[in-house]
Amino acid sequence: MLDLDAYFARIDHRGPRTPTLDTLNSIVLAHIQAIPFENLDVLRGVPIDLEPHAIERKLVHARRGGYCFEQNTLLLHVLEQLGFTVQPLSARVRYGRPRDYTPARTHLLVRVELAESWLADVGVGTMSIGSALRLAEHGAQPTPHEPRRLLRENDRIYHQVQFGGEWHDVAELTLEEMPPIDRIVANWYTSSHPESHFKHRLLVARALPDGGRVTVLNRVLTIRGRDGQAHERTLGSPDELLAVLDEQFGLRFPAGTRFPCAGLDWPA
Repeated sequence: MLDLDAYFARIDHRGPRTPTLDTLNSIVLAHIQAIPFENLDVLRGVPIDLEPHAIERKLVHARRGGYCFEQNTLLLHVLEQLGFTVQPLSARVRYGRPRDYTPARTHLLVRVELAESWLADVGVGTMSIGSALRLAEHGAQPTPHEPRRLLRENDRIYHQVQFGGEWHDVAELTLEEMPPIDRIVANWYTSSHPESHFKHRLLVARALPDGGRVTVLNRVLTIRGRDGQAHERTLGSPDELLAVLDEQFGLRFPAGTRFPCAGLDWPA
Protein backbone atom coordinates (compact mmCIF):
# COMPACT_ATOMS: atom_id res chain seq x y z
CA MET A 1 0.00 0.00 0.00
CA LEU A 2 1.21 3.48 -0.85
CA ASP A 3 1.41 6.23 1.76
CA LEU A 4 -1.51 8.32 0.54
CA ASP A 5 -1.01 10.98 3.20
CA ALA A 6 2.55 11.54 1.98
CA TYR A 7 1.41 11.62 -1.66
CA PHE A 8 -1.33 14.16 -0.98
CA ALA A 9 1.08 16.30 1.03
CA ARG A 10 3.52 16.14 -1.90
CA ILE A 11 0.93 17.45 -4.38
CA ASP A 12 -0.81 19.69 -1.81
CA HIS A 13 -4.20 18.05 -2.35
CA ARG A 14 -6.47 18.80 0.58
CA GLY A 15 -9.81 17.88 -0.94
CA PRO A 16 -12.00 14.76 -0.80
CA ARG A 17 -10.60 11.31 -1.46
CA THR A 18 -13.84 9.74 -2.65
CA PRO A 19 -13.74 8.09 -6.10
CA THR A 20 -15.57 10.80 -8.06
CA LEU A 21 -14.80 12.84 -11.16
CA ASP A 22 -14.20 15.96 -9.08
CA THR A 23 -11.66 14.11 -6.97
CA LEU A 24 -9.96 12.68 -10.06
CA ASN A 25 -9.62 16.10 -11.67
CA SER A 26 -8.40 17.71 -8.47
CA ILE A 27 -5.69 15.07 -8.03
CA VAL A 28 -4.59 15.23 -11.66
CA LEU A 29 -4.26 19.01 -11.65
CA ALA A 30 -2.39 19.08 -8.35
CA HIS A 31 -0.07 16.29 -9.52
CA ILE A 32 1.12 18.01 -12.72
CA GLN A 33 1.72 21.25 -10.82
CA ALA A 34 3.75 19.63 -8.05
CA ILE A 35 5.65 16.69 -9.57
CA PRO A 36 7.73 17.68 -12.61
CA PHE A 37 8.19 15.57 -15.68
CA GLU A 38 11.93 14.87 -16.01
CA ASN A 39 14.45 12.43 -17.48
CA LEU A 40 17.44 13.40 -15.36
CA ASP A 41 18.14 9.91 -14.00
CA VAL A 42 18.23 8.55 -17.56
CA LEU A 43 20.98 11.02 -18.41
CA ARG A 44 22.87 10.17 -15.21
CA GLY A 45 22.70 6.44 -15.94
CA VAL A 46 20.51 5.71 -12.90
CA PRO A 47 18.14 2.73 -13.55
CA ILE A 48 14.42 3.53 -13.60
CA ASP A 49 12.70 1.15 -11.17
CA LEU A 50 8.95 0.70 -11.82
CA GLU A 51 8.17 -1.10 -8.57
CA PRO A 52 5.45 1.08 -6.97
CA HIS A 53 7.30 1.68 -3.71
CA ALA A 54 10.48 2.61 -5.60
CA ILE A 55 8.45 5.19 -7.53
CA GLU A 56 6.93 6.43 -4.28
CA ARG A 57 10.38 6.82 -2.71
CA LYS A 58 11.62 8.84 -5.66
CA LEU A 59 8.64 11.03 -6.64
CA VAL A 60 7.04 11.47 -3.21
CA HIS A 61 9.63 11.14 -0.45
CA ALA A 62 12.71 12.29 -2.40
CA ARG A 63 10.62 15.03 -4.10
CA ARG A 64 11.89 14.15 -7.55
CA GLY A 65 10.03 13.90 -10.85
CA GLY A 66 9.97 11.27 -13.55
CA TYR A 67 8.53 10.33 -16.90
CA CYS A 68 5.34 8.54 -17.96
CA PHE A 69 6.09 5.08 -16.56
CA GLU A 70 6.82 6.58 -13.16
CA GLN A 71 4.22 9.36 -13.16
CA ASN A 72 1.24 7.41 -14.45
CA THR A 73 2.14 4.24 -12.53
CA LEU A 74 2.04 6.32 -9.36
CA LEU A 75 -1.30 7.85 -10.37
CA LEU A 76 -2.67 4.42 -11.31
CA HIS A 77 -1.92 2.95 -7.86
CA VAL A 78 -3.12 6.03 -5.98
CA LEU A 79 -6.46 5.99 -7.80
CA GLU A 80 -6.83 2.23 -7.35
CA GLN A 81 -6.16 2.56 -3.62
CA LEU A 82 -8.85 5.26 -3.41
CA GLY A 83 -11.41 2.89 -4.93
CA PHE A 84 -11.36 3.98 -8.57
CA THR A 85 -11.60 1.38 -11.33
CA VAL A 86 -8.51 1.93 -13.45
CA GLN A 87 -6.66 0.36 -16.37
CA PRO A 88 -3.17 1.09 -17.75
CA LEU A 89 -3.22 1.87 -21.49
CA SER A 90 -0.39 2.03 -24.01
CA ALA A 91 0.15 4.79 -26.55
CA ARG A 92 2.63 6.31 -28.98
CA VAL A 93 3.78 9.87 -28.32
CA ARG A 94 3.34 11.96 -31.47
CA TYR A 95 3.91 15.53 -30.29
CA GLY A 96 6.15 17.27 -32.82
CA ARG A 97 6.20 14.22 -35.11
CA PRO A 98 4.59 13.82 -38.56
CA ARG A 99 1.89 11.21 -39.17
CA ASP A 100 4.09 9.27 -41.60
CA TYR A 101 6.53 8.54 -38.77
CA THR A 102 5.77 5.62 -36.43
CA PRO A 103 7.15 6.16 -32.93
CA ALA A 104 7.59 3.25 -30.54
CA ARG A 105 4.68 2.32 -28.29
CA THR A 106 6.46 3.64 -25.21
CA HIS A 107 3.82 5.71 -23.45
CA LEU A 108 1.57 4.84 -20.50
CA LEU A 109 -1.67 6.57 -19.58
CA VAL A 110 -4.62 5.69 -17.33
CA ARG A 111 -8.22 4.82 -18.15
CA VAL A 112 -10.65 5.53 -15.33
CA GLU A 113 -14.16 4.09 -15.20
CA LEU A 114 -16.85 6.15 -13.50
CA ALA A 115 -20.36 6.60 -14.89
CA GLU A 116 -18.42 7.12 -18.13
CA SER A 117 -14.89 6.27 -19.27
CA TRP A 118 -12.19 8.91 -18.81
CA LEU A 119 -8.51 9.21 -19.75
CA ALA A 120 -5.90 10.69 -17.42
CA ASP A 121 -2.29 11.43 -18.35
CA VAL A 122 0.08 13.16 -15.92
CA GLY A 123 3.20 11.96 -17.75
CA VAL A 124 3.29 13.32 -21.28
CA GLY A 125 5.95 15.93 -20.71
CA THR A 126 5.08 19.50 -21.62
CA MET A 127 1.59 18.33 -22.60
CA SER A 128 0.52 16.57 -19.38
CA ILE A 129 -3.24 17.06 -19.04
CA GLY A 130 -4.71 19.14 -16.21
CA SER A 131 -7.98 17.19 -16.09
CA ALA A 132 -9.38 13.89 -17.28
CA LEU A 133 -10.71 13.66 -20.84
CA ARG A 134 -14.13 12.11 -21.56
CA LEU A 135 -13.38 9.12 -23.77
CA ALA A 136 -16.71 9.21 -25.63
CA GLU A 137 -16.42 12.92 -26.49
CA HIS A 138 -15.46 13.74 -30.09
CA GLY A 139 -15.24 17.54 -29.82
CA ALA A 140 -13.03 19.96 -27.96
CA GLN A 141 -12.74 19.53 -24.20
CA PRO A 142 -11.62 22.39 -21.96
CA THR A 143 -8.86 21.79 -19.41
CA PRO A 144 -7.20 24.14 -16.89
CA HIS A 145 -4.52 24.67 -19.53
CA GLU A 146 -5.01 24.08 -23.27
CA PRO A 147 -8.13 22.75 -25.07
CA ARG A 148 -7.90 19.06 -25.96
CA ARG A 149 -9.81 16.59 -28.09
CA LEU A 150 -9.83 12.87 -28.92
CA LEU A 151 -9.91 12.53 -32.71
CA ARG A 152 -10.94 9.19 -34.25
CA GLU A 153 -9.13 8.30 -37.49
CA ASN A 154 -7.86 5.05 -39.05
CA ASP A 155 -9.13 2.91 -36.16
CA ARG A 156 -7.02 4.98 -33.78
CA ILE A 157 -7.62 7.72 -31.25
CA TYR A 158 -5.43 10.79 -31.49
CA HIS A 159 -5.15 12.88 -28.35
CA GLN A 160 -4.70 16.42 -29.65
CA VAL A 161 -3.96 19.84 -28.16
CA GLN A 162 -5.05 23.19 -29.58
CA PHE A 163 -2.59 26.06 -30.00
CA GLY A 164 -3.43 29.24 -31.89
CA GLY A 165 -6.55 27.73 -33.37
CA GLU A 166 -4.72 24.68 -34.76
CA TRP A 167 -4.83 21.11 -33.48
CA HIS A 168 -1.63 19.14 -32.92
CA ASP A 169 -1.19 15.44 -32.17
CA VAL A 170 0.03 14.59 -28.68
CA ALA A 171 -0.39 10.81 -28.60
CA GLU A 172 -1.96 7.96 -30.54
CA LEU A 173 -3.74 5.07 -28.83
CA THR A 174 -5.99 2.10 -29.56
CA LEU A 175 -7.20 1.53 -25.97
CA GLU A 176 -4.92 -1.50 -25.73
CA GLU A 177 -4.05 -2.38 -22.15
CA MET A 178 -0.41 -2.12 -21.11
CA PRO A 179 0.33 -4.86 -18.56
CA PRO A 180 3.42 -4.71 -16.33
CA ILE A 181 5.66 -6.77 -18.65
CA ASP A 182 4.99 -4.38 -21.55
CA ARG A 183 5.78 -1.42 -19.31
CA ILE A 184 9.05 -3.07 -18.22
CA VAL A 185 10.13 -3.62 -21.83
CA ALA A 186 9.10 -0.13 -22.99
CA ASN A 187 10.73 1.45 -19.93
CA TRP A 188 13.98 -0.36 -20.71
CA TYR A 189 13.95 0.99 -24.26
CA THR A 190 13.09 4.52 -23.14
CA SER A 191 15.76 4.67 -20.46
CA SER A 192 18.53 2.51 -21.93
CA HIS A 193 18.43 2.17 -25.72
CA PRO A 194 21.07 4.32 -27.44
CA GLU A 195 18.46 5.64 -29.89
CA SER A 196 15.97 6.72 -27.23
CA HIS A 197 15.48 10.48 -27.44
CA PHE A 198 15.66 10.63 -23.65
CA LYS A 199 19.33 9.64 -23.92
CA HIS A 200 20.17 12.66 -26.07
CA ARG A 201 18.27 15.61 -24.57
CA LEU A 202 17.33 17.01 -21.18
CA LEU A 203 13.64 17.71 -20.60
CA VAL A 204 12.00 19.02 -17.44
CA ALA A 205 8.45 20.38 -17.38
CA ARG A 206 5.82 21.46 -14.87
CA ALA A 207 2.34 22.96 -15.16
CA LEU A 208 1.75 26.29 -13.42
CA PRO A 209 -1.29 27.24 -11.31
CA ASP A 210 -2.13 30.16 -13.61
CA GLY A 211 -2.64 27.87 -16.61
CA GLY A 212 0.87 28.31 -17.95
CA ARG A 213 3.84 25.96 -18.08
CA VAL A 214 7.55 26.08 -17.34
CA THR A 215 9.96 23.92 -19.32
CA VAL A 216 13.67 23.33 -19.69
CA LEU A 217 14.68 21.69 -22.97
CA ASN A 218 18.43 21.22 -23.01
CA ARG A 219 19.77 24.74 -22.31
CA VAL A 220 16.55 26.70 -22.96
CA LEU A 221 14.23 27.74 -20.13
CA THR A 222 10.72 28.57 -21.38
CA ILE A 223 7.92 30.07 -19.31
CA ARG A 224 4.66 30.04 -21.26
CA GLY A 225 1.57 31.90 -20.09
CA ARG A 226 -2.01 30.75 -20.37
CA ASP A 227 -2.33 33.08 -23.38
CA GLY A 228 0.37 31.16 -25.21
CA GLN A 229 2.98 33.89 -24.94
CA ALA A 230 6.39 32.38 -24.25
CA HIS A 231 9.47 33.90 -22.67
CA GLU A 232 12.74 32.07 -23.31
CA ARG A 233 16.18 32.27 -21.76
CA THR A 234 19.26 30.31 -22.78
CA LEU A 235 21.15 28.94 -19.79
CA GLY A 236 24.85 29.66 -19.83
CA SER A 237 26.38 27.04 -17.55
CA PRO A 238 25.78 23.74 -15.75
CA ASP A 239 25.59 25.63 -12.44
CA GLU A 240 22.86 27.91 -13.83
CA LEU A 241 20.94 24.81 -14.87
CA LEU A 242 21.17 23.42 -11.32
CA ALA A 243 19.86 26.72 -9.96
CA VAL A 244 16.90 26.70 -12.37
CA LEU A 245 16.06 23.09 -11.53
CA ASP A 246 15.89 24.11 -7.87
CA GLU A 247 14.06 27.41 -8.30
CA GLN A 248 11.50 26.38 -10.93
CA PHE A 249 10.97 22.68 -10.21
CA GLY A 250 12.09 22.02 -6.64
CA LEU A 251 14.71 19.56 -7.93
CA ARG A 252 17.83 19.78 -5.80
CA PHE A 253 21.12 18.17 -6.78
CA PRO A 254 24.57 18.47 -5.18
CA ALA A 255 26.86 21.17 -6.55
CA GLY A 256 28.83 19.86 -9.49
CA THR A 257 26.10 17.42 -10.67
CA ARG A 258 26.14 17.02 -14.44
CA PHE A 259 23.66 15.52 -16.91
CA PRO A 260 25.68 14.19 -19.87
CA CYS A 261 23.84 14.42 -23.19
CA ALA A 262 24.35 15.78 -26.68
CA GLY A 263 21.73 18.49 -26.20
CA LEU A 264 23.71 20.24 -23.46
CA ASP A 265 26.29 21.95 -25.68
CA TRP A 266 27.69 24.26 -23.05
CA PRO A 267 29.99 27.03 -24.32
CA ALA A 268 33.67 26.41 -23.72
